[in-house]
Amino acid sequence: MSRQLATFVLDGARYGVDVVRVQEALRSHTRTPVPLAPAGISGLVNLRGEVVLSIDLRVRMGLPPLAAGAEPMMVVVQVDGEPISLLVDEVGDVIDVEETQFEAPPDTLAAELREVILGAYKLDGGLLLALDVERATAA
Repeated sequence: MSRQLATFVLDGARYGVDVVRVQEALRSHTRTPVPLAPAGISGLVNLRGEVVLSIDLRVRMGLPPLAAGAEPMMVVVQVDGEPISLLVDEVGDVIDVEETQFEAPPDTLAAELREVILGAYKLDGGLLLALDVERATAA
């Protein structure tokens, strides 16, 4: 059985989210900091009048910060009926994957990554890590 994943890049690795969960992908917006927010919460953004929580996936996954001067992109996903903005390095394409390409997360993944990865799809161009949106956005 085939499914579609919206892809993005973080620290050189490719990730995918089920396309039905993705509301939109766009350039980063100005974020308003949230006092005393846990690490990884980068602030709140105003998307056409709707206040949306923004999560820095680099922090959440234990990756180094984005290079100085580089501006992240946003992938807005639906979690429990609410939009949440995920900050990523760059947005990729929507691709079709087959369940036969899916495997358990690689043993080489860091512990922070293993917490939020459902598994990996073996593609011709390398691995595509399937992100668990619920776990990645949990505070």
